[in-house]
Amino acid sequence: MEVTGKIKKIDETKTYGSNGFRKREVVLTTDEQYPQFLLIEFVQDKCDLLNNFNVGEDVKISINLRGREWQNPQGEIKYFNSIQGWRLEKIQAGAPEGVPPMDASGFEPVSSVDDSEPDDLPF
Repeated sequence: MEVTGKIKKIDETKTYGSNGFRKREVVLTTDEQYPQFLLIEFVQDKCDLLNNFNVGEDVKISINLRGREWQNPQGEIKYFNSIQGWRLEKIQAGAPEGVPPMDASGFEPVSSVDDSEPDDLPF
């Protein structure tokens, strides 16, 4: 899955436990009628993907939805969801998604219309 929006916040990388588990969170504001603020986690080596990004940039993030079950000491079952990012791309503001930027350097200017040929177009 993919989500697009503007980076609102980038946290520092945090390390947990004796095995060195790393996690870094980013908040993405979606661009829709009712913007959503999505907390997306990057873990382990994926934390470093955020190093080249800044607050305010428009991005596309490839994500996986994660869910887990947990039983508390009283025996109740609880469920938790998280959004985990695994790829991050900058997108140009105003550019349609999935369309690469255009380079006009390979185009030649159109020559003037030759009036000697009849115009057989119906409009």
